[in-house]
Amino acid sequence: MGTPRDDRAAQVRTVLDRLEEAYPDATISLDFSNRLELLVAVILSAQCTDERVNQVTETIFEKYDGPEDYTAVDQDELAQDIGSITYFNQKAGWIQGACQQIVDEHGGEVPDTMAALTDLPGVGRKTANVVLQHGHEVVEGIVVDTHVMRLSRRLGLTERSSRDAIERDLMETVPEAWWQQYTHLLIAHGRAICTARSPDCSDCVLEEVCPSSRLDQDTDLASGEPWAQ
Repeated sequence: MGTPRDDRAAQVRTVLDRLEEAYPDATISLDFSNRLELLVAVILSAQCTDERVNQVTETIFEKYDGPEDYTAVDQDELAQDIGSITYFNQKAGWIQGACQQIVDEHGGEVPDTMAALTDLPGVGRKTANVVLQHGHEVVEGIVVDTHVMRLSRRLGLTERSSRDAIERDLMETVPEAWWQQYTHLLIAHGRAICTARSPDCSDCVLEEVCPSSRLDQDTDLASGEPWAQ
């Protein structure tokens, strides 16, 4: 008889196989052409849709080129430029602080280590992982966004609530070669099928391996449990 960890690893392999078949082109949806643009886009994407971020960055990436451009303007001006983004004042401060530190401590280049990236204002492990993976081609962990949090918990791959704890659990069971693509596959599935409030379990390729499938639950939908996690 397999151990719970063995069972979870087998479940992960099934999840990866089925999602890869369902979403063969899953990848990052933020638009960027260099590492600084990627960093700025990911900072802006916190609690905001990638679609909205792409609309805003289409304009600001024409106005701001290097990190010095972001630090040369008043914060109010930058905040106005990103005004349709959630928490635009706070994010303007983070972007300016990160760019100033990049100029002062990294020669104007976006750093390529987890420690240096997470030392920047507004940058946690999630943002750092995205920049490392897509800017430097370095995979040190798993990007845990809201879709990854929700789906990983629904699938029973973690019971944790914090991003860092969820990432640690996933890194123990998801094969390292899949760490980057795991995120893209879960985001694609979270947007298409396993949505926050109305998951379409009847049309889900993971239904039979998902312990939270509402097809097998007697929970009242109005309660939002266990699906709205």
